[in-house]
Amino acid sequence: MMRYAARTRRFDRSPSQIASARARDLRAQGRDIVTLTAGEPDFPTPDHVKRAVMAALERNETKYTAVEGTLALREAVSAKFKRDNGLDYAPDQILCGAGAKQVLFDALMATVEAGDEVIVPLPSWASYPDMVKFAGGTPVFIHCSQNAGFKMRPEELEAAITPQTKWVMFSSPNNPTGATYSREELKAISEVLLRHPHVWVISDDVYEHILFDDREFATLAQVEPRLYDRTLTVNSSSKAYSMTGFRLGFAGGPRELIREMGKMQSQSTSGPSSISQAAALEALSGPQDFIAERRAKMQERRDVICDLLAQCPGLMPSKPEGGLYVYCSVAGTLGKRTPQGKVIENDQDFTIYLLEQAEVAVVQGSAYGMSPYIRVSFPVAIETLQEAGRRIKKACEALT
Repeated sequence: MMRYAARTRRFDRSPSQIASARARDLRAQGRDIVTLTAGEPDFPTPDHVKRAVMAALERNETKYTAVEGTLALREAVSAKFKRDNGLDYAPDQILCGAGAKQVLFDALMATVEAGDEVIVPLPSWASYPDMVKFAGGTPVFIHCSQNAGFKMRPEELEAAITPQTKWVMFSSPNNPTGATYSREELKAISEVLLRHPHVWVISDDVYEHILFDDREFATLAQVEPRLYDRTLTVNSSSKAYSMTGFRLGFAGGPRELIREMGKMQSQSTSGPSSISQAAALEALSGPQDFIAERRAKMQERRDVICDLLAQCPGLMPSKPEGGLYVYCSVAGTLGKRTPQGKVIENDQDFTIYLLEQAEVAVVQGSAYGMSPYIRVSFPVAIETLQEAGRRIKKACEALT
């Protein structure tokens, strides 16, 4: 019998992937499941990107590329950072990988070992602490309350830093809450970090272009240039350009860090897909005007699902400032009984109840480090959101 490595027991599969898989299984059984689990815009990949893919195929650009990505793509990423963020990263300060997740994994595997601590504000994307554990480090959590807008406060960061702290990693807009740090809030956080020169920062900006209510995006190294030399700025083509399946992410950072990350990548996947790189090159360099139109449609969807959830007894949605999700409190359902007589004891029970009773798939908030909540993804048609809202309300009304 095979003896599996201890590292496989440190974490499980991605919770959103598990929830999506369960919904697919039920749908295959003939159940009419409304799936609100994945962070995947339903907009098509832009036509000019599709044409770039076809052109790359016609040019037979189907061979291995450099581990860190083609020079042309890294130059396009460099231009993107300058254009959108006011950050100067030379091509040799940029690494492209098979999605932002791989780039984050590369960074942690290249820097974290036993005894190191990585600060993760909660709620957070479930993969952050699991990747830290895989690397042998210890995630240190800051619990960011709904009353604080699910944001890390400077004094909380100060209290969490120890001599063993190696990184602080966070996303803005946040997955799962949509909380977005303003320029002023990032400046306050940077003042803490400047007092602790041994602490580096991973700024995960993948939802950069999905901001609502005319908010202005800012990233840490842009707000505080003195942190530039110890910040890894991570982004992706997945969300803004509806290219999730292309699996193409990138990061800009200090040369030595990028070089060490490239070593890690060279022994895992090596260079990202050549065709995905051609697509990302066009996405970053081509027309950007469609992004604002899509953002407006996503904001409309946010408003629809928030209004619907607010009408459900026991639920209290927090309106996201950006991103693709509503993080909704289900505290008002705890202790109630389902029509089958089962008591709702936690957010996982409520999630299972929604799936079985309402045929709506969401992800339990405990997967992101804070309960009792559910994460509801809204990058789907408004008609789908309306149907989901009707079903969820009916299920909530059936609790006694």
